[in-house]
Amino acid sequence: MSMILYSYWRSSCSWRVRIGLHLKQVEFKTVPVNLLEGEHQDTPHISRNALGQVPVLELGDGTQIRQSLAILDWLDRTHPLPPLFPSDPVAGATALSLAEIVNAGIQPLQNLAVLKAIEALGGDRTQWGREVIERGLQALAKHAKPTAGAFLVGDTVSIADLCLVPQLYNARRFGCDLSSVGLLTEIEARCNALPSFQAAHPDNQPDAK
Repeated sequence: MSMILYSYWRSSCSWRVRIGLHLKQVEFKTVPVNLLEGEHQDTPHISRNALGQVPVLELGDGTQIRQSLAILDWLDRTHPLPPLFPSDPVAGATALSLAEIVNAGIQPLQNLAVLKAIEALGGDRTQWGREVIERGLQALAKHAKPTAGAFLVGDTVSIADLCLVPQLYNARRFGCDLSSVGLLTEIEARCNALPSFQAAHPDNQPDAK
């Protein structure tokens, strides 16, 4: 029985996992969870993730793994080729630290729940999102510069690149100025030329609007 990925087509966290699954050529079935219609807060999905978040990866035996980086870590341990983490300990830590700039320092501050809270407090959700994304991407570019090659860490795709591409998609949705992060957009273009990234793109998902 193939794995099931509970996801939303434009969720950047779901997107990271899709890239990883396609990169490692792992068979899976997508089950959409509509965030805009509140399906993530309904009982079936809350039973999978008490926070009502996506993605959730369900294995063939029914085991469920939550949170995108945890899923990708499991995927790398069970399907080691091609690796998502460089074998060199420092390079591996660097890849994870770059991924965490996105995972912990940018994406949570501009996700749907936070934007709704900002708006409820009288703030401008678009301006908020634009500012946190631009600040985070500038930090990412600065810290990636010493290690970047064709990709963020050398010349091989790593977990950092899986986080980069969805975040740049979000940046454009918020109208961010990307002129100062040319290093990131150049790497993005190389990633987007790869079949695994193309297959994982939101527009190619069954629930794409």
